[in-house]
Amino acid sequence: MNQELVTKPLQSDRVRAALAVTLRGCDELIPQDEWVKKLTRSEATGVPLRIKLGLDPTAPDIHLGHTVVLNKMRQLQDLGHAVIFLIGDFTSLIGDPSGRNSTRPPLTPEQIKANAETYYRQASLVLDPEKTEIRYNSEWCDPLGARGMIQLASRYTVARMMARNDFHDRYKAGQSISVHEFLYPLMQGYDSVALKSDLELGGTDQKFNLLMGRHLQQEYGQEPQCILTMPLLEGLDGIEKMSKSKHNYIGISEPANAMFAKVLSVSDVLMWKWYTLLSFKSEAGIAALKAEVAGGRNPKDAKVALAKEITARFHSLASADAAEQDFINRSKGGVPDEIAEVRLAGAPMGIGALLKAAGLAPSGSEATRLIDGGGVRVDSSVVSDKALKLDAGTYVVQVGKRKFARVTLA
Repeated sequence: MNQELVTKPLQSDRVRAALAVTLRGCDELIPQDEWVKKLTRSEATGVPLRIKLGLDPTAPDIHLGHTVVLNKMRQLQDLGHAVIFLIGDFTSLIGDPSGRNSTRPPLTPEQIKANAETYYRQASLVLDPEKTEIRYNSEWCDPLGARGMIQLASRYTVARMMARNDFHDRYKAGQSISVHEFLYPLMQGYDSVALKSDLELGGTDQKFNLLMGRHLQQEYGQEPQCILTMPLLEGLDGIEKMSKSKHNYIGISEPANAMFAKVLSVSDVLMWKWYTLLSFKSEAGIAALKAEVAGGRNPKDAKVALAKEITARFHSLASADAAEQDFINRSKGGVPDEIAEVRLAGAPMGIGALLKAAGLAPSGSEATRLIDGGGVRVDSSVVSDKALKLDAGTYVVQVGKRKFARVTLA
């Protein structure tokens, strides 16, 4: 982002450094001057700031897109601040309407419990578990009761709620909006009141909810939190945000070999955004690497380094080294720097039909011949089954030594 660092004389080197860490890769810091004041006060008093991140356990696993905000939490945690990993077991019962064009069905308590059991274990692969406070928002939301909920609802107007883009667009389009959906941003904002947070993190799609936290803290007589929004990470297709529902994600619990190969499959352009948002490499180090690539170094070298860093974080350095060697052995040189992007509809689709539709084989019979000859690979694995069907997702498909395509199947 293009916000300039504040360099007032009273601002210490430590505060300037903390501000630089905060701003790295972020979309917005609101308001920046208040965050500087909080950092300055924390340095003077020795009292760490309270930094909150809430995630609703809507799926059992965390993917790399979720780790964008987790990485920022870890960076701030390493500065000595208190981080709170909030599991939205109560708000999951409502369903987050952010960015939706229809009512989102809430999860059952059983689904929430099953998903929440894996969340913190996976998040601990990024955060320091010994220095992380884990909370569930049912702790304060359940005791509110009907009276408390009505009192909370009185703190915000319908007009302001309808100014929210997704509600406004759905209303204009004549699509239904359930009253319970208005409760979601109120309850997320109330989390900030209950936790007395100084800073809340979230994706750009959460800005309205994060600002609700500031508003409600003021309503309850607290110093309002600052908010930090992080960009949404594009997935393997390079177009849509990373999402399990869009089948373009890398789960952090995936096997090391699969994780390594999938990171290598991203485009050279997207790689640099992934570096900023996913790597712990310094900004100066990333800039130097980018300059080397601009000067003629093979961009694949940078991509391999990123794949190894991410794989090592969620597995081990030995596993990352083994994954690199496995990829080299299986792909005989790996994926080219530039490959065709193909989007197809009709999942699940047979491998023969996919090869023909993607322009990798002139006919179904030729596709069968190529498979029989061991000349077809999907995500670096040789295809031996002519009856193979691929589900929706993004795949790197290779035919022979020179034909490649990144195929997104929907």
